[in-house]
Amino acid sequence: MEFTHFNSEGHAKMVDVQSKTPTERTARAKATVKVSVTTLKEVIEGRTKKGDVLAVSQVAGIMAAKKTSELIPMCHDIALEGVDISFEIDEKRSEIIVIAAVKALAKTGVEMEALQAVTSAALTIYDMCKALQRDIVITDIKVIEKRGGTHDFQL
Repeated sequence: MEFTHFNSEGHAKMVDVQSKTPTERTARAKATVKVSVTTLKEVIEGRTKKGDVLAVSQVAGIMAAKKTSELIPMCHDIALEGVDISFEIDEKRSEIIVIAAVKALAKTGVEMEALQAVTSAALTIYDMCKALQRDIVITDIKVIEKRGGTHDFQL
């Protein structure tokens, strides 16, 4: 097996994608934020002391997607065409599901940008709600769909 992120001396390198043709790339990722019933109610009703949790989380996710190559060492800097952060509220399980959809016309995929977006959005929810609840759990961070390039998939 050939490792793509090591040079001939065995040191880390960024993969060369110069010869690849740009194609439409999309990815969706999700994260689950488990909160108490009380915290979820405060978030839904917009009554937290720090403001509109989901609106701020949405902006944080978009900003994070745009900075992925600055935070993950071997990621390419990709000009994103679109980033959308949405939320599903599961009141029965007391969960906020964060979903990021990312698009680009690029030589490499955008799944890392989608993962970075949901992670930062989930962390923002934690930050804005920690005064209400310290035992918030962020879980199930994963890519749920990838299109473009050679390996498409959907969970």
